[in-house]
Amino acid sequence: MKKKLLIPMLLLLLVSSLWSLKIGGKILPDTMKLGDNVLVLNGAGLRKKLIIKVYAGALYLPQPADNAAQVINSDIPMAVKMHFIYKSVDPAKLIEAWNTGFAKSDISNLKEEITQFNAMFSADARKDDVYDITYLPDTGSSLYINGKLIGTVPGFEFKKALFSIWFGNETELPKLRDAMLGK
Repeated sequence: MKKKLLIPMLLLLLVSSLWSLKIGGKILPDTMKLGDNVLVLNGAGLRKKLIIKVYAGALYLPQPADNAAQVINSDIPMAVKMHFIYKSVDPAKLIEAWNTGFAKSDISNLKEEITQFNAMFSADARKDDVYDITYLPDTGSSLYINGKLIGTVPGFEFKKALFSIWFGNETELPKLRDAMLGK
């Protein structure tokens, strides 16, 4: 009798693992709808600060890619999902992290766009909040918090600077970058 129950339970466990990925205790779906596009989970990992797990991060693309420069320079729909694990992250800390990342790119002509993006962060990121940073070629880079659109910054150059925060050569997040690239 136990064998008869064990096999279906194992099959159910195997099939359910095909639909999502669990990172840092957070479940990240295998696909994400963005406009008319279905994006697939490319890879995922943890953003840590010292020993603190801050968020589970995932990259979604139309088709898998393992090249960081290709992700940065592609004018295609894509998204980074940040599922927060830590109890609370002050918006000033988030903005400081964005600005540190932006400083590693050529941003001399993007000051207005960066100011617009930073203004979207006015509340703490709390445990279990989900931030989706998306890019659509004809729309720009958008921030969704828990499924609600907060704002959009137009422009491909801004998108490249934004995604360089995770995927640039000088990122402060090399382990997360590699995990999101499926390496």
